[in-house]
Amino acid sequence: MDVYNAYNLGTAGWLATQAVPLLLTPRVIISLLSEEMKTATDLETYFCRCLSFSLLALAFMSLLLTGFIPINEFPEGETATTTPYAVPTLFGTMTYHIATAIYLYVRWNSGGTASIALGAVASGVLSVMGVWCLLFATDKGHISKRTGADKRTSGWPFKNEIADQKKGGKKGL
Repeated sequence: MDVYNAYNLGTAGWLATQAVPLLLTPRVIISLLSEEMKTATDLETYFCRCLSFSLLALAFMSLLLTGFIPINEFPEGETATTTPYAVPTLFGTMTYHIATAIYLYVRWNSGGTASIALGAVASGVLSVMGVWCLLFATDKGHISKRTGADKRTSGWPFKNEIADQKKGGKKGL
């Protein structure tokens, strides 16, 4: 499994981890979050369950649109990172994780608990993985069919003697 698919699976897993308690036990979560003991209203329960369904839908759509769950076979030469919606979905989920990590860090810094810090770390790790995937995993590179080396590299400041020998060029000094 490459890092791109690991990011997609991690995103879906983290969103589902947040969604399941909201769906199954909204009254317990509301009573834990309130300052004083009170019962949850129907409106609060409704909002918890709607947020849960939204998180589950985002998790499923991120897996579906990035090609982790294939709808049909990929054409020749196409992979999960080259599907039409892969990069926009990656950008959207990465932006979500960055915003969540910043919010949770600010919340934890102003007197939060360990669970808020755990959420900030998890969202921070996923946002860093998303940035890495956006920078490096969405490009095929310029790989030479003859030598298998990346064509974007240069020989400065160090000479690549092995690549020069494969090209039939002269040996380094």
